[in-house]
Amino acid sequence: MKKPSRLILLCLFFLAACSGPSFSEITTPSGGVLYQDDFSNPNSGWGQADVFLGQAGYADGAYRFRVDSPGIDFWAHPGQAYSFARIEVDAAPLPNTPPARMGLICRLVDERNFYFFVISSDGYYGIGKTQDGQASFLGMEQMARHEAIHADGQVNRLRADCIAELLIFYVNDTLVGSALDSNFPRGDVGLLAGAFEQGGVEVLFDNFVVYKP
Repeated sequence: MKKPSRLILLCLFFLAACSGPSFSEITTPSGGVLYQDDFSNPNSGWGQADVFLGQAGYADGAYRFRVDSPGIDFWAHPGQAYSFARIEVDAAPLPNTPPARMGLICRLVDERNFYFFVISSDGYYGIGKTQDGQASFLGMEQMARHEAIHADGQVNRLRADCIAELLIFYVNDTLVGSALDSNFPRGDVGLLAGAFEQGGVEVLFDNFVVYKP
Protein backbone atom coordinates (compact mmCIF):
# COMPACT_ATOMS: atom_id res chain seq x y z
CA MET A 1 0.00 0.00 0.00
CA LYS A 2 2.74 2.47 0.84
CA LYS A 3 4.75 2.05 -2.36
CA PRO A 4 3.60 3.71 -5.59
CA SER A 5 2.14 1.54 -8.31
CA ARG A 6 3.11 2.10 -11.90
CA LEU A 7 0.94 4.92 -13.21
CA ILE A 8 -1.06 4.26 -16.36
CA LEU A 9 -2.97 7.45 -17.03
CA LEU A 10 -6.10 8.09 -19.05
CA CYS A 11 -6.51 11.67 -20.25
CA LEU A 12 -10.13 12.77 -20.34
CA PHE A 13 -9.83 16.28 -21.77
CA PHE A 14 -7.63 18.35 -24.01
CA LEU A 15 -5.03 20.41 -22.22
CA ALA A 16 -5.18 24.16 -22.40
CA ALA A 17 -2.12 25.77 -23.91
CA CYS A 18 0.45 26.57 -21.24
CA SER A 19 1.00 30.18 -22.25
CA GLY A 20 1.48 33.20 -20.01
CA PRO A 21 -0.86 34.26 -17.20
CA SER A 22 -4.48 34.81 -18.19
CA PHE A 23 -6.37 38.04 -17.59
CA SER A 24 -8.21 36.45 -14.65
CA GLU A 25 -4.93 35.39 -13.03
CA ILE A 26 -3.61 38.92 -13.22
CA THR A 27 -6.77 40.71 -12.04
CA THR A 28 -8.04 38.27 -9.39
CA PRO A 29 -6.93 39.32 -5.89
CA SER A 30 -5.16 36.92 -3.54
CA GLY A 31 -7.73 34.52 -2.10
CA GLY A 32 -10.10 35.07 -5.01
CA VAL A 33 -11.63 32.22 -7.01
CA LEU A 34 -9.98 31.47 -10.36
CA TYR A 35 -12.16 28.47 -11.23
CA GLN A 36 -14.78 26.28 -9.55
CA ASP A 37 -17.08 23.39 -10.35
CA ASP A 38 -19.59 21.49 -8.23
CA PHE A 39 -20.15 19.02 -11.12
CA SER A 40 -23.88 19.72 -11.24
CA ASN A 41 -23.56 20.53 -14.95
CA PRO A 42 -22.46 17.47 -16.97
CA ASN A 43 -21.29 19.76 -19.76
CA SER A 44 -18.86 21.81 -17.67
CA GLY A 45 -15.84 20.45 -19.51
CA TRP A 46 -14.28 17.61 -17.53
CA GLY A 47 -15.07 14.94 -20.09
CA GLN A 48 -16.34 11.39 -19.68
CA ALA A 49 -14.94 7.96 -20.51
CA ASP A 50 -16.17 4.37 -20.50
CA VAL A 51 -13.42 1.91 -21.43
CA PHE A 52 -12.41 -1.62 -20.49
CA LEU A 53 -10.12 -0.30 -17.74
CA GLY A 54 -12.90 1.65 -16.03
CA GLN A 55 -15.12 4.69 -16.18
CA ALA A 56 -15.02 8.39 -15.37
CA GLY A 57 -17.65 11.07 -15.59
CA TYR A 58 -20.40 13.07 -13.93
CA ALA A 59 -22.69 11.21 -11.52
CA ASP A 60 -25.33 12.52 -9.13
CA GLY A 61 -23.83 16.00 -8.82
CA ALA A 62 -20.25 14.78 -8.38
CA TYR A 63 -17.39 13.50 -10.53
CA ARG A 64 -16.94 9.73 -10.30
CA PHE A 65 -14.05 7.44 -11.19
CA ARG A 66 -14.29 3.66 -11.41
CA VAL A 67 -10.95 1.88 -11.87
CA ASP A 68 -11.33 -1.79 -12.75
CA SER A 69 -7.70 -2.84 -13.12
CA PRO A 70 -4.96 -2.98 -10.43
CA GLY A 71 -2.17 -0.43 -10.68
CA ILE A 72 -4.16 1.92 -12.91
CA ASP A 73 -4.84 5.63 -12.46
CA PHE A 74 -7.50 7.66 -14.22
CA TRP A 75 -7.34 11.41 -14.31
CA ALA A 76 -9.37 14.32 -15.65
CA HIS A 77 -8.81 18.05 -16.00
CA PRO A 78 -10.92 21.00 -17.18
CA GLY A 79 -8.54 22.66 -19.62
CA GLN A 80 -7.21 25.47 -17.46
CA ALA A 81 -3.64 26.70 -16.98
CA TYR A 82 -2.14 28.38 -13.90
CA SER A 83 1.29 29.28 -12.60
CA PHE A 84 0.28 29.72 -8.95
CA ALA A 85 -2.79 27.92 -7.61
CA ARG A 86 -4.45 26.72 -4.44
CA ILE A 87 -6.66 23.77 -5.35
CA GLU A 88 -9.33 22.22 -3.11
CA VAL A 89 -11.80 19.35 -3.45
CA ASP A 90 -13.89 16.91 -1.40
CA ALA A 91 -12.92 13.28 -2.05
CA ALA A 92 -14.34 9.97 -0.81
CA PRO A 93 -14.36 6.32 -1.88
CA LEU A 94 -17.73 4.71 -2.39
CA PRO A 95 -18.85 2.18 0.27
CA ASN A 96 -17.21 -1.24 0.10
CA THR A 97 -14.66 -0.14 -2.50
CA PRO A 98 -11.21 -1.81 -2.42
CA PRO A 99 -8.23 0.25 -1.20
CA ALA A 100 -7.99 3.34 -3.38
CA ARG A 101 -5.87 6.39 -3.96
CA MET A 102 -7.38 9.77 -4.78
CA GLY A 103 -6.07 13.26 -5.13
CA LEU A 104 -5.29 16.47 -6.95
CA ILE A 105 -3.09 17.40 -9.88
CA CYS A 106 -1.41 20.72 -10.56
CA ARG A 107 0.74 22.10 -13.40
CA LEU A 108 -0.22 19.37 -15.78
CA VAL A 109 1.82 20.08 -18.89
CA ASP A 110 0.68 16.92 -20.70
CA GLU A 111 -0.23 13.34 -19.82
CA ARG A 112 3.41 12.55 -18.98
CA ASN A 113 4.36 15.60 -16.92
CA PHE A 114 2.60 16.97 -13.81
CA TYR A 115 2.58 17.14 -9.99
CA PHE A 116 0.23 15.01 -7.89
CA PHE A 117 -1.03 15.08 -4.28
CA VAL A 118 -2.72 11.84 -3.23
CA ILE A 119 -4.15 10.08 -0.21
CA SER A 120 -5.13 6.46 0.24
CA SER A 121 -8.43 5.30 1.68
CA ASP A 122 -6.57 3.74 4.63
CA GLY A 123 -4.85 6.93 5.77
CA TYR A 124 -1.62 7.48 3.79
CA TYR A 125 -0.51 10.49 1.71
CA GLY A 126 2.07 11.30 -0.93
CA ILE A 127 3.38 14.26 -2.93
CA GLY A 128 5.10 13.55 -6.21
CA LYS A 129 5.53 14.19 -9.88
CA THR A 130 5.24 12.32 -13.11
CA GLN A 131 8.04 13.37 -15.47
CA ASP A 132 8.39 11.84 -18.93
CA GLY A 133 5.82 9.27 -17.85
CA GLN A 134 7.75 8.13 -14.75
CA ALA A 135 6.09 8.69 -11.36
CA SER A 136 8.13 9.38 -8.23
CA PHE A 137 7.59 10.89 -4.80
CA LEU A 138 9.21 14.17 -3.79
CA GLY A 139 10.99 14.30 -0.45
CA MET A 140 9.73 10.85 0.57
CA GLU A 141 10.45 7.29 -0.48
CA GLN A 142 6.90 6.04 -0.08
CA MET A 143 3.47 7.13 1.05
CA ALA A 144 3.31 8.00 4.75
CA ARG A 145 0.51 7.67 7.27
CA HIS A 146 -1.05 10.81 8.75
CA GLU A 147 -3.72 11.01 11.44
CA ALA A 148 -5.45 13.94 9.71
CA ILE A 149 -6.69 11.66 6.92
CA HIS A 150 -10.18 10.22 7.48
CA ALA A 151 -10.23 6.52 6.64
CA ASP A 152 -13.07 4.00 6.30
CA GLY A 153 -14.90 5.74 3.50
CA GLN A 154 -15.23 9.19 5.03
CA VAL A 155 -14.98 12.42 3.05
CA ASN A 156 -11.61 14.20 3.05
CA ARG A 157 -11.13 17.84 2.07
CA LEU A 158 -7.91 17.98 0.03
CA ARG A 159 -5.92 21.12 -0.66
CA ALA A 160 -2.81 21.49 -2.83
CA ASP A 161 -0.86 24.76 -2.97
CA CYS A 162 1.47 25.16 -5.95
CA ILE A 163 3.42 28.39 -5.43
CA ALA A 164 6.65 28.81 -7.41
CA GLU A 165 8.73 25.70 -6.56
CA LEU A 166 6.86 25.08 -3.29
CA LEU A 167 4.27 22.28 -3.23
CA ILE A 168 2.16 22.06 -0.06
CA PHE A 169 -0.46 19.43 0.82
CA TYR A 170 -3.26 19.87 3.35
CA VAL A 171 -5.89 17.31 4.33
CA ASN A 172 -8.89 18.44 6.36
CA ASP A 173 -7.23 21.80 7.05
CA THR A 174 -4.10 20.12 8.43
CA LEU A 175 -0.67 20.43 6.82
CA VAL A 176 0.47 16.90 6.03
CA GLY A 177 3.53 17.51 3.85
CA SER A 178 5.46 19.74 1.46
CA ALA A 179 8.10 19.46 -1.22
CA LEU A 180 10.23 21.58 -3.55
CA ASP A 181 10.46 21.17 -7.30
CA SER A 182 10.79 23.56 -10.23
CA ASN A 183 10.38 21.34 -13.30
CA PHE A 184 6.85 22.42 -14.19
CA PRO A 185 6.20 26.17 -13.79
CA ARG A 186 2.69 26.19 -15.26
CA GLY A 187 -0.13 23.87 -16.32
CA ASP A 188 -3.62 22.54 -15.81
CA VAL A 189 -5.30 21.41 -12.60
CA GLY A 190 -7.18 18.15 -12.16
CA LEU A 191 -8.32 15.06 -10.30
CA LEU A 192 -6.79 11.60 -10.02
CA ALA A 193 -8.06 8.25 -8.74
CA GLY A 194 -6.45 4.84 -8.87
CA ALA A 195 -6.32 1.27 -7.67
CA PHE A 196 -3.59 -0.52 -5.76
CA GLU A 197 -3.54 -4.34 -5.83
CA GLN A 198 -7.27 -4.78 -6.49
CA GLY A 199 -9.52 -3.28 -9.14
CA GLY A 200 -13.10 -2.18 -8.74
CA VAL A 201 -12.18 1.09 -7.05
CA GLU A 202 -14.85 3.82 -7.06
CA VAL A 203 -14.16 7.39 -5.93
CA LEU A 204 -16.30 10.54 -5.88
CA PHE A 205 -15.09 14.17 -6.02
CA ASP A 206 -17.13 17.28 -5.38
CA ASN A 207 -16.80 21.02 -4.72
CA PHE A 208 -13.66 21.63 -6.77
CA VAL A 209 -12.23 25.15 -6.38
CA VAL A 210 -9.06 26.89 -7.56
CA TYR A 211 -8.05 29.99 -5.60
CA LYS A 212 -5.32 32.50 -6.31
CA PRO A 213 -2.78 32.10 -3.47
